[in-house]
Amino acid sequence: MAFQKPKNVGATIRRILAYFGASKYALIVVCIMLIISTGSALAGSYFLKPLVNNYIIPGNFTGLAGALAVLAGIYLIGVVASYFQGRIMVTIGQKTANLMRKNLFEVMQDLPLRFFDTHTHGELMSRFTNDIDNVEMAIEQSVVQLIAGALTFVGTLVMMLVLSPTLFAVAAVILAFMISLSINLSKKSTGYYRAQQKSLGELNGYIEEMVDGLKVVKVFGHEQVTSSEFAGLNEEFRSSAATATFLSGVVMPLMGNLSRVCYATVAIVGGVLAITGHLDTGSLVAFLQYSYQVGQPINQVTNQLSVVLAALAGAERIFQVMDHQAEVNDGTVTLVNVTYAEDGTEDGTIVEAPGDTKTNEWAWSVPGDNGHKLVPLKGDVRFDHVTFSYDGVTPVLKNISLYAKPGQTIAFVGSTGAGKTTITNLINRFYDVQEGIITYDGIDVKTIRKSDLRRSLGMVLQDTHLFTGTVMDNIRYGRLDATDDDCRLAAKRASADSFIRRLPQGYDTVITGDGGNLSQGQRQLLAITRAYVANPPVMILDEATSSIDTRTERLIEQGMDALMEGRTVFVIAHRLSTVRNASAIIVLEHGEVAERGNHDSLLAEKGRYFQLYTGQSALE
Repeated sequence: MAFQKPKNVGATIRRILAYFGASKYALIVVCIMLIISTGSALAGSYFLKPLVNNYIIPGNFTGLAGALAVLAGIYLIGVVASYFQGRIMVTIGQKTANLMRKNLFEVMQDLPLRFFDTHTHGELMSRFTNDIDNVEMAIEQSVVQLIAGALTFVGTLVMMLVLSPTLFAVAAVILAFMISLSINLSKKSTGYYRAQQKSLGELNGYIEEMVDGLKVVKVFGHEQVTSSEFAGLNEEFRSSAATATFLSGVVMPLMGNLSRVCYATVAIVGGVLAITGHLDTGSLVAFLQYSYQVGQPINQVTNQLSVVLAALAGAERIFQVMDHQAEVNDGTVTLVNVTYAEDGTEDGTIVEAPGDTKTNEWAWSVPGDNGHKLVPLKGDVRFDHVTFSYDGVTPVLKNISLYAKPGQTIAFVGSTGAGKTTITNLINRFYDVQEGIITYDGIDVKTIRKSDLRRSLGMVLQDTHLFTGTVMDNIRYGRLDATDDDCRLAAKRASADSFIRRLPQGYDTVITGDGGNLSQGQRQLLAITRAYVANPPVMILDEATSSIDTRTERLIEQGMDALMEGRTVFVIAHRLSTVRNASAIIVLEHGEVAERGNHDSLLAEKGRYFQLYTGQSALE
C-alpha cells in the first residue's frame, strides 16, 4: 500500500541515491541553488531591519529607493535559484524513474514462473505505476521542499534568536505546540491513508475483474448483484478517503491560525519592548516577518513527509521484487544451427553453421575436455522417476517415468489436477524437479541453457495470447528473423492463410486487445502458425483445438499434421477424440501413470481410459 511505512528507511534511501550516480554534479548544483534560494528568503526578511532603522524612520527616501532595489535583487536571485533547482530536479526525477522502471522490467524477465504464480498481475503492475510514480514525485518535488522547509525553519529560528531572545522564547512556546499538534495529526492521517489505499486497491481490482468478465455477468443476469457489491466497496473507499482527506486538510488551517496567534502574541510583546526601549523598531518588524513565516516550513515539512514516506515504501516494494532470486540458468549446453557436410558416411559430419547462416538443422553443443562436441537434436525426451511438488509439501507428480522417442506423439489424459500441464512445465524448466531426472537427447535438461532449451520447444496453449501489432508481427514472434515469405508459408501450412487474407488489411491488419477483433478460432490458428514458423523439433500442444469449431478443426487438421510431422509432440487432451492417432496415450491419475498404450490397446484393457473415452467417468 502506498502509505505503508517503509521498514528500512536507511537502506532504501541508499539504494535510491545509487540511481543518482550519473546526476551527482546536477545534485551539487541543486544543493547550491537550494542554499541560495533559502538564504535569499531569510536575508530578505532580515533586510527589513536596516530598511526601517536606516531609511524609513530617518526619512531617507533616496537611500530607501536604493535599499528597495537591493531587496528586489535578493528576492530575484532566490527566484532564479528556485527555478533552476526545480528544473534540474524534474530531470533527475524523470531519469531515476525511467532507470528504475527499466531495471524492474529487466529483472522481471529473469524471475521464475513460480514468482508470478504467487503475485497477482495487478500487484505487479502497481510497482510500475503507483510505486515508481510516488518515487518520481518525491524526487521532483517533495524531497527538495522537505529539505528547504527544514533549512528555512532552522534558519528562521536562528534569525529570531539573534534579533530578540525574549521574543524568541515567547514564540517558541507556541511553535512547540504547533509541532506537537502537526505530528499527532500526521500519525492519525497516515493510518487512514493506509486504509484508503487498501480500499482503493480492492475497488480497482473489482472493477478490473468485472470489466473482464462483463459478458459472464450479463449472461447470468447478475448486474444488480455486481452493482450492489461495487457500491459497498465504493462506500468503504469513500469513508476512509473522507477521513484521511479531512485530517490532512485540517492541518493547514490549524497551522495557519496558530501562526496568526503566534504573530499577534509576538506583536503585542514586541510592541511593549519597543515602547520601553528594549527593542528597536527595525528588529521588531524583521522579527514579526520571521514569526509570520515560521509556521510555513512546519506545514511544508508535515505535508511532504507523508509523500516521502509513501515514496520510500513504494521504493521498498520495488526493491523487494528486484531482490527476488532470479531464475537459475546454470546450463552449459547450448543450441546451435548446423549443417551436415557430405563425407561418405550415412549421416554426414555435423559442422556448426556460420553465425549469419540460418538452417533448419540444430544440434546441442556440449562442452567437453577437448572443446565442445555437437550432438544432433532429435527430440528424445525421457522422465526417469520424477517427483515434483509446487509447494515442497504436496507432490503433484509421484515417481513418474515415461519417454517420447523422436517423432512420436504422446498424449496425456486424465482428470483435472492429475499433472498433465505440470509435465510440460517441467520439460521446458519453468520449474525444476525435486527428485529424478529429465533428459533431452540423453542430456539432463538442467545442464541446458534455458533460453536454448525453450527455443527448441514450441508451445500452443489453450489460452491464446496475442500482442498489439500486425498479424505478421504476431506470427513472426515465433522467430524474429523469419521473413514475410516464411510467415506466409507457415500460415498456409497451418490453414490460417485464407482467413488472414480476408481481413481488412490482410497480414498488415492490426491486432488490438489481445486479438479482440478476431474469433477464438482465428486467434488459435495464429498461435499455431506462430509455433510453426519457429520450426521447433519438439512441440507441446495444450489442447490447441479446444476453442475451434468443428469446421475450423477439420480445416486445421492438415496443418496440424504438417506441424507435427517429423517432430516429437506432447498433447494435453481434454477431448479424447483428438488423441486417437497418438503414438502413445498416457493416463495420469493423482500424479501417477495409471495406463500407457495406444488408443486401441487401452480400449481393449477396459480400464480408466476406456471409462473416460466411453463417458462412463467424467474428467473431473
